[in-house]
Amino acid sequence: MGDMTRHKMSLVPLCAAALCAALLYGILPAHAQWLSREDAIMGTAIHVELWTDDPMAGEAAIDAVMDEMRRIDREMSPFKPESELSRINREAADHPVPISVEMFDILSRSIEFSKLSGGAFDVTFSSVGYMYDYRRHIKPTDAEIAKALPGINYRHMLLDAEHRTVKFARPGMRVDLGGIGKGYAVDNCIAILKKRGIKHALVTAGGDSRVLGDRDGHPWMVGIRDPRSKDNVVALIPLINSAISTSGDYERYFEVNGVRYHHIINPKTGKSATGVHSATVIGPDATTTDGLTKPVFILGPEKGLKLIESIPGVDAVVIDAEGRMFYSSGLVNEKREVTAPTESTSSR
Repeated sequence: MGDMTRHKMSLVPLCAAALCAALLYGILPAHAQWLSREDAIMGTAIHVELWTDDPMAGEAAIDAVMDEMRRIDREMSPFKPESELSRINREAADHPVPISVEMFDILSRSIEFSKLSGGAFDVTFSSVGYMYDYRRHIKPTDAEIAKALPGINYRHMLLDAEHRTVKFARPGMRVDLGGIGKGYAVDNCIAILKKRGIKHALVTAGGDSRVLGDRDGHPWMVGIRDPRSKDNVVALIPLINSAISTSGDYERYFEVNGVRYHHIINPKTGKSATGVHSATVIGPDATTTDGLTKPVFILGPEKGLKLIESIPGVDAVVIDAEGRMFYSSGLVNEKREVTAPTESTSSR
């Protein structure tokens, strides 16, 4: 495997379960003033936790975070007809669509991830991806995939910086920011907390988290869960002022005749990527980590970790379909050492 480090672990197979980066923490001292809140926004669980000397100011800061999550959901949800993203999907195949600075920037960033990953990351995956309904166990036929597959190509999403517009070069194209939007939202929320003077915090949106500062003088301990057992943690990673994202085949899926159909679509095939159960990326910000988990998952352990090794300040952990764990070289140094959890470790 070249310069990759491979670590085999015994995984306990259970019914389908969540694998996401989960915060692990212990008992707070009596004088600690940690505030936390959870809500359901953007179709996922939002969790905020912060340290404050002023409870009212702390609660107001959490309110601001939740408001920002709702704002981004209103503008970037492909399921809300009034969102800016839905307007793009309705009109961009017919004519250039004027878009906000924010939308232009995030679409530009998505193209950067597409180029970096050789097309393994592609926000136009929804040209086929929209035909999957994971709640109703509906998948497109091979013929339907073949017909829609030419719509998946980030090169056909044309951004005009001068006029700040987006145009689709072919009909049938759709954009979905699910591969980068939650990480972007987490970063925005951390920026809001910083402006309010918060120095120690955690913001989580589904599988995307970012920590601000430390926790009680120690790193935030983040656990990577077993993709086939939601109650088991297979590794711990200490983080300070960092972000972590996990993508897994357990998040949205259904099974037919023993085949798992999940939401991480390979842009080259229009079908669920195979060979990996989960990919976790650690880096400086959540937009980066969120944008890299999908291509690492799709590329697999060897090519995915080769991509990670080429990016300074970024690390990854990949669990393949046989339950083997692979991790990048940066995770064996003293700053980010992967450790196995103890029996007393609990997880969120």
